[in-house]
Amino acid sequence: MRVKCYKGVVDSVISGVQKGGRVGTRVYFHPRSSVDIAICITKRGLPHAHFLIILKPCSKLLRPEEYDRFVSTELPNKDADPYMYGLVFKHMMHGSCGELNDENVCMRDTSCKNKYPKLFSDHSVHGKGSYPTYHRRDDGRSTMVRGKLLDNRWVVPYSPRLLAKFNCHFNMEICCDIRIVKYLYKYVHKGHDNVSFRISSEHSSQNVNEIDNFRNARWVSLPEAIWRIYGFPLNGIYTAVLQLRVHLPDYQTIRFEDDANLEELMRDEKSKRSMLTEFFRMNDTDQNVTHS
Repeated sequence: MRVKCYKGVVDSVISGVQKGGRVGTRVYFHPRSSVDIAICITKRGLPHAHFLIILKPCSKLLRPEEYDRFVSTELPNKDADPYMYGLVFKHMMHGSCGELNDENVCMRDTSCKNKYPKLFSDHSVHGKGSYPTYHRRDDGRSTMVRGKLLDNRWVVPYSPRLLAKFNCHFNMEICCDIRIVKYLYKYVHKGHDNVSFRISSEHSSQNVNEIDNFRNARWVSLPEAIWRIYGFPLNGIYTAVLQLRVHLPDYQTIRFEDDANLEELMRDEKSKRSMLTEFFRMNDTDQNVTHS
């Protein structure tokens, strides 16, 4: 049930709506962007999705001050907007780690692998080989998370609109450097998880052969197994432009079974349709179609 619900959330993010009947229409991102998506399931069995959204040139965020329109890294005002404050407190606070908790899962040696806590910044600035430094003020707001007092330095970048709509962890980052874009494409298409394991016996000899004992194997958790049993896709690309196969009138390709009746097939109106003819028909009948 959890896998099916999560699949519904992913479809809803792509479509931009929350009603099942509208899933797949891509209202939210279309037509200003293309979307590259990969479903990842960690070794602990927790599914999550990576969305790589490429905007059209006219919609790209080229200046740091434009980042603040879509990404926030601050605690909302608890009195003015208690609902958003509760969402950020529940889903978007990192840690605590570092000096506050050196045993957190994000710790590598003596520092956080995600570089928290971040530095305060009065303005958003481009990052060099990294994500931008977002607008993160020292406004005195803080909250108690897992027994530690955390301020804006611990807020994970989020989209207020998406966070309020889906009520879940929704990290949003702006890609402003070509190295970040290359990294994201590599990460999105990194493939399935592997695990190293060893098979041993109490009665085995003392001679240890590491090559025979250690193997690289695929790790399939229960949620991923259910995901695959249902046949849900693990990746997909939703482009803003769809390629249509061009053909002459009445020369479209028709697919049929070997035992099909050809006379009935030729009389069937559906056989005369193709994506190209339906595109022309939509342009003639749909008043909401826009041309660019």
